[in-house]
Amino acid sequence: MDKNGIKEFFDRCAPSWDDHQKKDDSVIADIMDNAGVERGTRVLDVACGTGVLFEDYISRNAGHVIGVDISQKMAEIASGKASGYENIDVICADVEELPDAEYDVCMVYNAFPHFFDPESLIESLAGQLKKGGVLSVAHGAGRETINHHHEGAAAPYSIGLLPADELSGLMERWFSVYCVISDDRMYQVCGKKR
Repeated sequence: MDKNGIKEFFDRCAPSWDDHQKKDDSVIADIMDNAGVERGTRVLDVACGTGVLFEDYISRNAGHVIGVDISQKMAEIASGKASGYENIDVICADVEELPDAEYDVCMVYNAFPHFFDPESLIESLAGQLKKGGVLSVAHGAGRETINHHHEGAAAPYSIGLLPADELSGLMERWFSVYCVISDDRMYQVCGKKR
């Protein structure tokens, strides 16, 4: 898949994106708990979109959050939300082209099906984490719901969400997986970088 097509799709979606977001605070709390987001945590919010999780990071006193999105329009909206916080920065970039860093958590929330080479993404994100850092791939709905949603307008710009055990297997090369949840309520796979 040409990444320019993905950029253009999300640029088109950005203005009305927040109108269609449904967040279950209890699910978000579980996702954050499982990933270890707490006071002082340095987070890379991968494909942050319009910054839907920014307030959740703030409520947990995260240390520093970098939101990255390939869509200029998504990044612009996220930057507007981040402007009131000194500890949140947003960059428009391809996360797989960022230089290696040492984050505590890489959070991929409601975005994983838009990466057409999951193994390449996982390897890239391993380079963004310190040893013992956490990669969290999460969705605020079950796998079946996510896959059904992506059968619509997003179909050309997404692949099916992998079964959680399959994703866990892909992550095992770089991570010790400790959390695998896939039910009607949510989906999350977390691993600590070896």
